[in-house]
Amino acid sequence: MENDKAPNQYSKTGSKTGSSNGRSSNTRTQSFDQNYGKLPPQATDLEEAVLGALMIEKDALTAVVDILRPESFYKDSHQRIYKAILTLFADSEPIDMLTVISKLRSTGEVEIIGGASYIIGLTSKVNSAANIEYHARIITQASIRRELITISSEIQKEAFEDTTDVFKLLDKTEQALFQISESNIKKNYSDMGTLMRQALDELDKKKNNKDGLTGVPSGFSALDRITSGWQKTELVILAARPGMGKTAFVVSSLRNAAVDFNMAVAIFSLEMSSVQLVNRLISAEAEIDSEKIRKGSLAPHEWEQLHHRIHRLTNAPIYIDDTPALSILELRAKCRRLKAQHDIQMIVIDYLQLMTGDTGGKGAGNREQEIAMISRSLKNLAKELDVPVIALSQLSRAVETRGGEKRPQLSDLRESGSIEQDADMVIFLYRPEYYGITEDETGNSVAGVGEVIIAKNRAGSLETVQLRFIGKYTKFADLDAQFAPAPFSVDRPITNANPISSFESQGRNNPAPSNPATGGTLRSRANDLNNFDYKGPDSEPPF
Repeated sequence: MENDKAPNQYSKTGSKTGSSNGRSSNTRTQSFDQNYGKLPPQATDLEEAVLGALMIEKDALTAVVDILRPESFYKDSHQRIYKAILTLFADSEPIDMLTVISKLRSTGEVEIIGGASYIIGLTSKVNSAANIEYHARIITQASIRRELITISSEIQKEAFEDTTDVFKLLDKTEQALFQISESNIKKNYSDMGTLMRQALDELDKKKNNKDGLTGVPSGFSALDRITSGWQKTELVILAARPGMGKTAFVVSSLRNAAVDFNMAVAIFSLEMSSVQLVNRLISAEAEIDSEKIRKGSLAPHEWEQLHHRIHRLTNAPIYIDDTPALSILELRAKCRRLKAQHDIQMIVIDYLQLMTGDTGGKGAGNREQEIAMISRSLKNLAKELDVPVIALSQLSRAVETRGGEKRPQLSDLRESGSIEQDADMVIFLYRPEYYGITEDETGNSVAGVGEVIIAKNRAGSLETVQLRFIGKYTKFADLDAQFAPAPFSVDRPITNANPISSFESQGRNNPAPSNPATGGTLRSRANDLNNFDYKGPDSEPPF
């Protein structure tokens, strides 16, 4: 009789908003929606059918294990039964009515779920596991709807509060919705025919690339010849000791991609503020000493030079976020938004050790486990958004204490060996003059020379590239032929029919000039020595 009256009680609640007489005795209903008295979305009959099918057919679980979670079930007893089934599956034990009852007895939950008779009743309701996957998806849909209702209720409650920060509420909402999609929507496998067609389509597109670039160009011709640009879905770890120029390298690279190749890029700076990064970009673009920009002590002609040269930089598709202690969850949400709104082609994180992991309210464990989780999440982010992710990382002090050779090694990566495992490419920066070394083994000067050491490369060779580090402009550029002659054929003399005298000599959307000495690889105009008042091999070097 009480059940027969329930609908009338619910309708009274809906018609008498705010009235104490319209209270429902169903507390679960109240937690979701007190105003309308609606029952939460549920499919308890299908939950019973699925659990029964899992206990009568041993292979049924493999069809739904990636669809259903314990939280997908509405009834608490069903959640406990499904957890017991998953435990048996994880222990490679048989799954049937008797083993499930035994497992629940061992955990003291058999009476909580209604006794052994309840489980026996579940198996008697179905004859086979036919359509179990379809039933599981209906259960999941009901679960997602319940989660959305819960989130909506919390958002509505906070939105009515005058003290609520609406921008934080927006971020919280986006993160909550992303968590739902992340935990419920799984990517399925692809057959060989589909993958083969995708591979051939990509190969056909690459065939038309005369410059050999298939990814996001770094603007450093020697490096791009090896990597063909920063590749999609790859996680690149750039590591060095403090003061080697990690930020200067990635800022130079993203500047080249955005300004010279008009590709949208994003950098998340956990160490420096947005304005500090912009000051570095201005110093490199306008060729004004970074110390002068920091102090604001610019001469009149330098002010004119600054305003004249930063026009292309002002319109560049560069997006900077300087949120401190950024978590992986926040990073994913912001990157998804940037990808949807601006179609970013590259993501830079400066730097990995300053990020925080998502612990979900549980203990974070040790720092090494947290860094391992962060590096895995960054790799997943690169695959999800189909963009290269460049993460800067610190090296341990073992480099400093090691006698003799100071060049970094993979074992020097700080706090986690999983960084090395997750990365598609590991790059070290090394400047000999940092350690007071002025000449190499052959007696050549290494002043202003920076080495880019490719220590791991899943898709290519391991090589070392030399670049020019210009300290006063905090930037990297190609090492000119004057310092590192490139091999060329006698039958094809090197010419320079189209010299570039300044950064702004070509339009933003025009391609950068091809350099015959580098095998046709596109070079960033920021790398040309004519920009540093270089007159020729008979003149004094500008550095």
